[in-house]
Amino acid sequence: MYNGKKVVAVLPAYNAALTLEKTYNEIPFDLVDDVILCDDASNDNTLEVAKKIGIQHTIKHEINKGYGGNQKSLYNKALEINADIIIMLHPDYQYTPKLIPAMVNIIGDDLYPVVLGSRILGKGALKGGMPLYKYIANRFLTFTQNLLISYKLSEYHTGYRAFSKEVLEKINYNANSDDFVFDNEMLSQIIYAGFDIAEVTCPTKYFDEASSINLRRSIKYGLGVLRVSCGHFFQKLGLLNLKIYKKND
Repeated sequence: MYNGKKVVAVLPAYNAALTLEKTYNEIPFDLVDDVILCDDASNDNTLEVAKKIGIQHTIKHEINKGYGGNQKSLYNKALEINADIIIMLHPDYQYTPKLIPAMVNIIGDDLYPVVLGSRILGKGALKGGMPLYKYIANRFLTFTQNLLISYKLSEYHTGYRAFSKEVLEKINYNANSDDFVFDNEMLSQIIYAGFDIAEVTCPTKYFDEASSINLRRSIKYGLGVLRVSCGHFFQKLGLLNLKIYKKND
């Protein structure tokens, strides 16, 4: 708990058996009340490892629903168990759980309702092993998104995120894609709904066991990001009426 608010970490897992326990052991359980893991039809024993190390809330997708579909299951479950602060933490150990206290403090003290762990703030991205083509694409897409969305973030592509309950209750994240572009649709929804976003510097880790998408999927993702940003731009002008921007009652 933090300031009387229930803190829940959600872990979107796919073939994370080799890194899950290491990630879990660094979670600060003096702050985090519950952990939810969703296994998106892994080919390894991710779910068995999760149960062995004591994760009480587990979800199993019998058919792979994609990264976005995984997050939908996690956020729905987090709201179901009355989470007030929700942190999405990848169980592949690419993002350090040691940043959770800072993210919880920012939301729990009502400074910002959303916090992103940015790999671009500072000089850690390339130093941490981010491939050069991904770094260049990240900078180009982020520059374009800032122009089209009329916001200013150091990056839109981090997978390390924390939200207040109010944010998840207001935006229609269940209408988003089940693929990787889900993350960008969600940030677009958050900005469109008027929520402010904080960023904290996050060290980057790229290694063999860390999840990553290949060049073909990266190109598809980049095109999806541009589609989302253009949709946001025209939605603001009143030229479109997209389902993802409809508010939950």
